[in-house]
Amino acid sequence: MTKTTPEQNKAIVLEAFDTLFNKRDYVAAEQLWSDRYIQHSAHIAPGRKGLFDLVRALPDTLRYENHLIMAEGDYVIAHGRFSGNGRPAAWIAADVVRFEDGKLAEHWDVLQDEATQTQSVSGLPMFGDRFPA
Repeated sequence: MTKTTPEQNKAIVLEAFDTLFNKRDYVAAEQLWSDRYIQHSAHIAPGRKGLFDLVRALPDTLRYENHLIMAEGDYVIAHGRFSGNGRPAAWIAADVVRFEDGKLAEHWDVLQDEATQTQSVSGLPMFGDRFPA
């Protein structure tokens, strides 16, 4: 059983997201996601295969950028943007990941279309310090 620290878990999440969503390296991603991976997202089929199949179906232009990442114990929360997803707006996501044996073992997310400056009632961007172009 591999026990990782919160700092290691944050680094692994960033590596995993870059490997899968940006590089589309499914062989390397298999080393980062548990083969017993539990997927709680309503829009993704069960398990690691469900996630990988979703990414395969998305446009090659898909990119993940991270804005904020926090960890406590075996849990990591990553606030990021998924752009180039083939939709009119990027997705802003809060991804919650649980670790087990040094791998991503369980996942929940909250997704929202990124608001433009015109759409933002608060007048503030949802990601970073500026609105999408």
